[in-house]
Amino acid sequence: MIDILYEDNHIIVCIKPKGVLSQADGKDIPDMLTLLKDYIKEKYNKPGNVYLGLVHRLDINTSGVMVFAKTSKAASRLNEQIKNDEFLKKYKATVEGTITNKDYILLKNYIKKDEKEKKSYIRNDGQEAILEYKLIKNYKINNIAVSDIDIILHTGRFHQIRCQMANIGYPLYGDKKYGSKNDIDINHFPLMAYHLEFYHPVTKEKLTFEV
Repeated sequence: MIDILYEDNHIIVCIKPKGVLSQADGKDIPDMLTLLKDYIKEKYNKPGNVYLGLVHRLDINTSGVMVFAKTSKAASRLNEQIKNDEFLKKYKATVEGTITNKDYILLKNYIKKDEKEKKSYIRNDGQEAILEYKLIKNYKINNIAVSDIDIILHTGRFHQIRCQMANIGYPLYGDKKYGSKNDIDINHFPLMAYHLEFYHPVTKEKLTFEV
């Protein structure tokens, strides 16, 4: 079952669960693009290939709101909004350590992906990566100080949130790839894309979705 939040002739907005890829990568793992194409084929009884544009991605262990384009024109217009930072993407994450700022702090780095390691590093020759973060609440897990934070993501680099937060000493709880020493069930990876806001590619209406 796919959790559809909104659908019309131009776009589909849905919730991607943890453990599902945004797009197939050759592994035997379900991906949203294929699942949604099958859903459209069945719902509308469409023969042959179905067009569906991937506008943005979420990591396999990140759940949350995604929008897909049902036409190439919608895809082009949504991509232009992303390029112009007109998509508002908010995440919730649990990081190790005690965050104190109750107002957003801007983080700006340059990130480079290591294709072999499937990991990102802060590098001067990387791509610009910008986010803002602020405290939601402090508490403890197994006697370890953690903080739930709210994040506004301005760019969509590979593992951006994980890399940038670890770089300032606050890795995601249980994210051993980026320096955590704590164990966590991968199905409970503490990162969720809970808010998505953009303009409809045809009607220009402002749309907001939150989970």
